[in-house]
Amino acid sequence: MSDLGKLYRDLQQSFAARPCDLKKCGTLLAQLKIGLITAGLLVPHGEVNPKDLEIARDILEIGAFWSIRSKDIPSFDRYFSQLQTFYNDYGPVLSKSPREFPIRGLNLIRLLTQNRIADFHTTLESLPLPADSLTSNPFISHPINLERWLMEGSYSKVWNAREEAPAEEYKFFVDSLMGTIRNEIASCEETAYESLPLKDAATLLFFASQSELLAFAKQRGWQVNLTEGTITFSRKGEEKAEIPKEKLIAANLQYARELEQIV
Repeated sequence: MSDLGKLYRDLQQSFAARPCDLKKCGTLLAQLKIGLITAGLLVPHGEVNPKDLEIARDILEIGAFWSIRSKDIPSFDRYFSQLQTFYNDYGPVLSKSPREFPIRGLNLIRLLTQNRIADFHTTLESLPLPADSLTSNPFISHPINLERWLMEGSYSKVWNAREEAPAEEYKFFVDSLMGTIRNEIASCEETAYESLPLKDAATLLFFASQSELLAFAKQRGWQVNLTEGTITFSRKGEEKAEIPKEKLIAANLQYARELEQIV
């Protein structure tokens, strides 16, 4: 681990910088992971110096947060998977990490953004916390509340939860959830209305400014009339389908005659 000491200190400094130097962190993390593999600490087995394990865990935890800040979800998945050995297998012999539950909470919200509700509940039940203390941990109660509000359809509460996030990284996933929610609301609007006032559409879609709404409308292919202050919803691929009554009657009669012949 002595060879990794300087890289590790550089990573800590770059990660703690404001603003965080994401590019440098990414380079250092790549180098450190190679060093961890060489030292047998990326996937540790058997008896290993606890101090070395704690340093390896800290590097991977920084990697998990760096992934979210870089908006790289597959990278976060890999770091979280690698951390399971440190949290679960070596947890009893290591000092508690203050980053463990923030990262576990991020993983829970990630499952919500991917609509993996069953995995969300399975993961929640497997947390190393008593059931009655889950809601007292802010990093865990936040995704629990989000899941409940999503199931209730209380989208305004999901929107307000962004400002109540227990860590800055949580806001990334809340924004992702709101993107999914907006698309669902937009699909309902397109079905239920021919047009809406701009102000009403912005309120329904939780947009704080008209420019955000206009950008979203452009993505959806909606027609915007700024003079009248309305949005007209496009109904792509929708065609009035006429029911071929005569053909259906003829087909039913033919089917009935064939049944009589069988009997």
